[in-house]
Amino acid sequence: MEHVTAGGARIPKLGLGTWQNTGDQCVETVRTALELGYRHVDTAQAYDNETEVGEGITAADVPREDVFLTTKVWRSNLRAGDVRTSVRESRDRLGVEYIDLLLVHWPHPRVPVAETLGAMADLRAEGVVRHLGMSNFTRGQLREAMEAVDAPIVADQVQYHPYVDQSDLREFCVENDLALTAYSPLARGDVLEDPELAAIGDRYEKSAPQVALRWLLQQEGVVAIPKATSRSHLEANLDVFDFSLTDAEMATIHGLRGSLGRRVRNFAPAIMRRLPL
Repeated sequence: MEHVTAGGARIPKLGLGTWQNTGDQCVETVRTALELGYRHVDTAQAYDNETEVGEGITAADVPREDVFLTTKVWRSNLRAGDVRTSVRESRDRLGVEYIDLLLVHWPHPRVPVAETLGAMADLRAEGVVRHLGMSNFTRGQLREAMEAVDAPIVADQVQYHPYVDQSDLREFCVENDLALTAYSPLARGDVLEDPELAAIGDRYEKSAPQVALRWLLQQEGVVAIPKATSRSHLEANLDVFDFSLTDAEMATIHGLRGSLGRRVRNFAPAIMRRLPL
């Protein structure tokens, strides 16, 4: 497994996303993924599956110290006292001694990021978490966060796939020693029928989704956390480290924009950032 090193953290470049994966299926997915070779698992308080993710990690025959585990603080828990209480509850639900990476799930227009990060830094000092990061933060919001806390901010997790341009944010992250983690890296399935990705994949005997993942992972500082539940999809997502795209192929994929519906849906994070909920 390849890694991104950022702010003192060593993050496996390919992880398992668990959004909308709950119950026994989530336990089995996490266990299977780890036994196939995944070493990075992503969850969140809002996913309502931290217990199942923890059970999957326990069930897998993989040492805990080899698993990079990420969870996120939900918007209702961003006040200092709520951060401290909810993150300890997350750790208990996960059944672990520490959380590798703790993210602020979304910025909140009514809660100062300095307050949230101050509490997160306290948890880091106490050993409850090892690294701090953000999710769905813009460059300006990242600058504010980095200035608000002495502890390193090691990652920003955002929507990133072939139909959304995150070039400026990625460059900012590289310049400031942050990893850029791509959620929804397969555009919630939109890449499956993309003819350009399929044509590139034919040259390497790879599928369109595998090409989309390779495009992300081939960029400096980028981590991808595709969701999958079946063993075959888990294996396929993992099978992207044995080929490389040419510069021309990378540029072609950078130029994709997707359908009108996809371009409209790409605005969802910007809307969410502004909601005082």
